[in-house]
Amino acid sequence: MRRRLLLLNVFVVAFCALVYELVCGTVASYLLGGAVSQFALVLGTYLFAMGAGAWLSRRAEAHAASRFVQAELALALLGGLSAPTLMLAFGANVPLRPMLYALVFAIGALVGVELPLLIALLSPRRDGGDEAPPAPPPADAPGGRTDAFSRALALDYAGALGASLLFPLVLVPRLGLVRTSVAFGLVNVAVALGATALLRPARSGAHYAAGAAVTAALVVAFARAETWVLGAVD
Repeated sequence: MRRRLLLLNVFVVAFCALVYELVCGTVASYLLGGAVSQFALVLGTYLFAMGAGAWLSRRAEAHAASRFVQAELALALLGGLSAPTLMLAFGANVPLRPMLYALVFAIGALVGVELPLLIALLSPRRDGGDEAPPAPPPADAPGGRTDAFSRALALDYAGALGASLLFPLVLVPRLGLVRTSVAFGLVNVAVALGATALLRPARSGAHYAAGAAVTAALVVAFARAETWVLGAVD
């Protein structure tokens, strides 16, 4: 059950991450013009940042459970508030391009950190939490690290496909850009809190408190962001 829930997390994290990138690319196209250029630059920045995050994840694997929850909460806040932040910045005449690419880079780096941590947690050499693991089984054994990697990568791509289909067909027409980004921030919070309950990392109480604070901020944003944005861009 634990393994299945972690694999579900891979799918959900990938889904949310691509939604954020599509939100940022769409907002940039709307506010700055040049849809092809904006989407190309946003996607390129995102992929580069994912690589940087994956490289940095080496230092976090010793405390994989805690670092995953922390990255997920940070992603919930940054990704969830991405659309209203960019639109409000545009309305306030703040230079948009530096903020856009900094935000995209931060989101991409967090996603890049998360996938290797999830693969580490999926390996049977860990029982969950942040304790030092025993010796791993052969990498190519069923449930070994290679198996975990292949399953996680497959679900990562499946989540990206789901986001690319639902974003233009369902999410934006029904929720709009602002509420779409905020809603998926709440999904990331749910993943973080669920992972805290499942993995029981160190300082779980602090993670629950941070999750509650991020949830409160996103709920307020979901209720008020459209009004704020309309006032900013008029």
